[in-house]
Amino acid sequence: MPRVKAKRQYTSTLRKQQASQTRARILDTAQVLFTSRGYGATTMEAIASEAGVATDTVYASFGTKAGLLHNLLDVRVGGDDAPVALLDRAGPRKVRAEPSQRKQIASFAADVAEIQERAVPVDDIIRGAAAVDPEIAAFRARMHRFRYDNMRQFVSWLAAKGPLRAGISEEDAAAIVWTLAGPEVHGLLRRDRGWSQDRYVSWLSDTLARTLL
Repeated sequence: MPRVKAKRQYTSTLRKQQASQTRARILDTAQVLFTSRGYGATTMEAIASEAGVATDTVYASFGTKAGLLHNLLDVRVGGDDAPVALLDRAGPRKVRAEPSQRKQIASFAADVAEIQERAVPVDDIIRGAAAVDPEIAAFRARMHRFRYDNMRQFVSWLAAKGPLRAGISEEDAAAIVWTLAGPEVHGLLRRDRGWSQDRYVSWLSDTLARTLL
């Protein structure tokens, strides 16, 4: 009996791994097609064909094309498909636990840079899709509110370690962080100006510290 149970457990684990690998392949394929062809011109059938899976598998995994795009952003922001909220992940937890405001900002800048490296290409897709798809436009608006709420949480962690610069409220500080650490600024510096990731992290950390503290 124990041997049968172990076999079932092994089979279940293997199936979960295979399903996860299939989802990852579909997401990677979708990102390539969304980038090269555009969101509107990319069909679920094309994604399935390029990923080497049945179209029904794509629909069963993500529901709709918009659902697939939502999942793509979630995985790129989080770094994997584990069901863990962003603020509960290792990077934000480290930021919160840092002993000083400056160390919090330095950890935040490094974590944001890693996220942006993965997520900015998807943000570009979403921005383009939002111009022609009302559902994606609404999703983008929710995404911006979600990111602002996270920046607001970061500022509250800073304020818990000491005062902010005189005259800057926590709301204003959150708006400043939301802007400076956003995908648009990252794209301008990393892609358009050709900055290295290290230079971007150093700039973001220094600018936030001088502005907020």
